Amino acid sequence: MTASTTPALVGIAHGTSSAAGQAAVAGLMAAVTLAEPELLTALGYVDVQQPDAPSTLATLPAGVPAVVVPLLLSAGYHVYVDLTDAVTGETEASARSVILTEALGPDDRLIKLLRERLDEVALHADDSLVLAVAGSSDARAVAACRVVAERLSLAAGRHVALGFLSAARPRLACAITIERILRPGRRVVVSSYLLAPGFFQRLVEKAGADAVTAPLLLPTEPASPLLVAVVTDRYRTALTAASASASAAMTVLHLRHDSPSPTNNTTVIAQ
Repeated sequence: MTASTTPALVGIAHGTSSAAGQAAVAGLMAAVTLAEPELLTALGYVDVQQPDAPSTLATLPAGVPAVVVPLLLSAGYHVYVDLTDAVTGETEASARSVILTEALGPDDRLIKLLRERLDEVALHADDSLVLAVAGSSDARAVAACRVVAERLSLAAGRHVALGFLSAARPRLACAITIERILRPGRRVVVSSYLLAPGFFQRLVEKAGADAVTAPLLLPTEPASPLLVAVVTDRYRTALTAASASASAAMTVLHLRHDSPSPTNNTTVIAQ
């Protein structure tokens, strides 16, 4: 691939009205650019902020393909509908090749980052632990959050309850209350599985826990290399998968071209 045809890495975040959240996400993309200086990078949003995903893709140089990495911890409506529509629309409008990757989570590197945040609030052996997640009406996103809770439980060596901030249940405040009933007298610590400061992080902080971790990104500190690596790995994994798919398609075409004309109705299929 030449420099001009190397796909751009387009990070698409949720968007927030929080200045701290905006700075934190911009810092993540700046760290990605620093880690991959040979790549053209761009940042857009699915909600609240501009540019939106279609506008971000449209600003790329003509002929430059793109890999869209959702800067979202779980794949829900924004990935399966908003970003899928944006990618399809750009492909049809400009004939630009655009690939949409998986969301950032679940990923064991994010679990490690959650553990680092818990160390910052001095998690005790007898604390109750609740994982706070944004929530979604999409069952696949909810299932992914449950996977994160299970992995954090293994990493922390303790039960981890799950509390949602929207759409799904139990809601975070209820999950905290349940922990107080089941384990009276224990400190309840909430692990925030949110990308950056903003409205949802404020909800977490007001839910009634004794201690709350910071989100994965803060504007006052560099983006974790763990998170940067997840973003760049999503990019490279998507390119590898696309290349493998293209190679398989070419194999089928060559087999069909090279095979003698069939004398019956048998179809040649690449194995």
